[in-house]
Amino acid sequence: MGYNNFGGFGGANMNQLMRQAQKMQEDMARAKKEIEETVFSSSVGGGMVEVKMMGNRVMKSITIKDEVVDPDDKEMLEDLIISAVNDCLEQITRKEESSLPQVPGLF
Repeated sequence: MGYNNFGGFGGANMNQLMRQAQKMQEDMARAKKEIEETVFSSSVGGGMVEVKMMGNRVMKSITIKDEVVDPDDKEMLEDLIISAVNDCLEQITRKEESSLPQVPGLF
């Protein structure tokens, strides 16, 4: 009885398990990089405010139409910006959940 059984796992099984783990790690890194390089866009208020954000959650741009800039209704503009940013963040989260391999206990 040798100590190389790894608790019942033979050497070949352990090597296969290690290869599978390495492949999963590579797949996750590739999917994460793809998401980080993707541009997510949200347009709210009938196109009055548009936000573009990279998958790494860095804002790329924000476009505000002139007609939505009303000094007497600043709260509406603030709400539109918040809505557009939150929508982009939600899109990124959904993409991560659907694209990244799900491993119990990792996320």
